[in-house]
Amino acid sequence: MTFYEMALESDQIGGHFEDIDMPRLIDHQTKFVSSLVGGPASFSDDRIEAVHRHLNISHADFDEMAALFSEALSMHGMEDAHIKVALDAIESKRAIIVARDAA
Repeated sequence: MTFYEMALESDQIGGHFEDIDMPRLIDHQTKFVSSLVGGPASFSDDRIEAVHRHLNISHADFDEMAALFSEALSMHGMEDAHIKVALDAIESKRAIIVARDAA
């Protein structure tokens, strides 16, 4: 099962992924995660915040996303140390992804 399949099935965050151009999202998120761990793509904090602002993402949503992402990486054989690097990089963006007024 992929992260996106798990996210769509999630009661917590599934709604954020409905009616989305999934191939486009996967392409963007692949580049985003790659950039966080030293890859060639680059995303400014302003851009990351702008594309997430309208989603009203809560801390609980962010936690669910991180847990599912970790689970998906583990299911696909990524080593725990590498998963931690990816999750730490994603966590570093929490303040600009989570809505300021979200619960």
